[in-house]
Amino acid sequence: MTFDLRRAEPGRSSVMTWLLIVPTIVFAFFATCIATDTSAILRTDARVADWAYDITAGRPRLVDALDVVAIVFSNAACGIALALMAIYALVRRERVVALWVVLSGIVGIGGNALLKQLFTRTRPSFDEPLHEIGGYSFPSGHSAGAGMFFTVAVLFTIILTGRGLKRRVLITILVLLALGVGASRIFLGVHYLSDVVAGLSFGMAVTIGLWMLIVGGSSRLPYAAAMITGSGRKRVAVVINPSKIADVEDFKTRVRTVAEGSGWNEPIWFETSVEDPGHGQATAALAQGVDLIIAAGGDGTVRAVCEKAARSGTAVGIIPLGTGNLLARNLAIPLNTRDALDVAFGGQDRAIDLSTLETDSGTSTTFLVMAGLGMDAAIMTGVNDQLKSRVGWLAYFVSGIKAARFPAMKVQITVDDGEPRKFRARTVVVGNVGFLQGGIPLLPDAQIDDGLLDVVVIAPKRFIGWLAIIVRIVGRRKRTNERLDRLTGQKVHVRAEKPVPMQLDGDPVGEGQEITAQVQPGILLVRVPVAPASA
Repeated sequence: MTFDLRRAEPGRSSVMTWLLIVPTIVFAFFATCIATDTSAILRTDARVADWAYDITAGRPRLVDALDVVAIVFSNAACGIALALMAIYALVRRERVVALWVVLSGIVGIGGNALLKQLFTRTRPSFDEPLHEIGGYSFPSGHSAGAGMFFTVAVLFTIILTGRGLKRRVLITILVLLALGVGASRIFLGVHYLSDVVAGLSFGMAVTIGLWMLIVGGSSRLPYAAAMITGSGRKRVAVVINPSKIADVEDFKTRVRTVAEGSGWNEPIWFETSVEDPGHGQATAALAQGVDLIIAAGGDGTVRAVCEKAARSGTAVGIIPLGTGNLLARNLAIPLNTRDALDVAFGGQDRAIDLSTLETDSGTSTTFLVMAGLGMDAAIMTGVNDQLKSRVGWLAYFVSGIKAARFPAMKVQITVDDGEPRKFRARTVVVGNVGFLQGGIPLLPDAQIDDGLLDVVVIAPKRFIGWLAIIVRIVGRRKRTNERLDRLTGQKVHVRAEKPVPMQLDGDPVGEGQEITAQVQPGILLVRVPVAPASA
C-alpha cells in the first residue's frame, strides 16, 4: 500500500469544510443545551437512558459484551493504536501525517477531559447500576475517542486505498464501529444520548480540523513539479484502447473532470485499432507538442505509446485497463482508474529503462516488463480469452497448471558478449522489472531504472519440483543452482535448440529460437506517484 494524500482531496474543496462545520455545530448545540439546562434535551436524554437500561438490565451477557467494548475502545487502547499508526507513517516517511495523528490523539483525548471539568454533568443514575464508573458525563470520553480514532482510521483508509468497493466497505465498517462504541455507552447506562452525540462530534471536528491545518494542501505541490519536463502549456493527449473500455464517452468525461481540476487543457483524443495498437497515435500526439501522453489500455497499448515517447522528453501517464498491468503494478501506479488519473495529472516524472528485443525472424521491437521463451510463453499462448474476461489474471494461473509439463529445452545464454553458458530449462525470462501479478518476486533484484536486465532460468526436473521453486521465488532466496539460476547484464542473447513459444510483456509473439535483449537506460519518462519526502 502506498500513501497518496491526493486521494483525500475531495472533488469539491468545500467538502472538508462542511465535514468540519457540521460536527462543530452539533457539538456547540448540545454544549449550549447542557450549559443552560434545556428541558427538552434533558427529558429526551432521560427517556432514552431509561429505555436503554430496560433493554440491557437482566441480560448479563450483553452487559459483559458492553464491558469488553469499553475496554477495547478505551482512551488508552486508542492511544496505543494511534501511536502504531504514527510509527507506520514515520516509517513511510510521512512525517506530516504522523504529526497529525499524534496531535489528534492529544487534542481529542486531552480536550475531552478538560470539557468534562468545564460542564461537570453528573452521569445517569439507576437503583441497580449496570456499570460502576466515576467522573463526569459530558461529553462522553469513549465517544470522543471513537470519533477521533475512527476519523483518523477513515482518512488513513482513503490515502492508502484506491477508490472502489474495498474502500467503501472499509469506511462503512469504521463508521458503524464508531456509532457502535457510542451506543454502547448509552446501553451500559453510563452516558446520556447528548453525551455520546457531542463526544462523537467533538472527536470528528478535532481530527478534521487538524487535518485541514496540518496536512491539507501539502499534496497539491506535485502538480507544479509535474510540469518541469514539459513546455508548461499543459497540453495532454490521451491514447485510448476502446476495446478495454465499456463506455468510451463516460471515460472521456472522467478524464476531462480530473484534467480540468488539475489545471490542464482539453485533452486531445486518439483511439487505437487492431492495425495500430498505439504507435501512430503516439507519433501524432508528439507532433502536436503535448506535455503529457496518457496511455489508457493494456500492456500492449502502454508499450506502443512508450516506444514512441522514448527519448522525446514527453512523459507518459498510464491508466491500466488490461489484465496483467505489470508495468503499472511495478511502478505502484493505482489500478483504479480515478486514482491512476490523479497520478497521471499530478504525479512526478521518473526516467526508466526501455529494452529492445530482436528475434531470429528479423523482427525488432521493445519491451518494458519482461520477455521470455519456453513455458512462460506457453502460458500466455494458452490463456482462454473468455475465462480471462471473467476472472482476470487468475486465468493465467489456470493456463499455468496446464503448461506445467512443458518439456525442458537446451538453451545457450550469453550476457554482455561474454562466454556462452549452457542450460537445460523449462523457461527463460529476461526482465526489466521484478514482480508478477500478486506481488510474486520472479526477479527480486530487478529495478526498472538500474540500466540492467535480469534473467531467470527455471528448470525443475519433475512436476513436484515446481513446489520447491515456488518456495524459493516467493521467499526471495538468493541461492542459485541448476533448478533456478539468475544472470544480470546490459545485453542478453538466448538461443534455444529448437523453435519454442515466445512472449513479450505478457503477449504471445509466436515461436522462435533466438532472442537478443538490450537495455536502453533512462530513455523514457513515466508519470508515477509522488515519492514521500525524505526523512
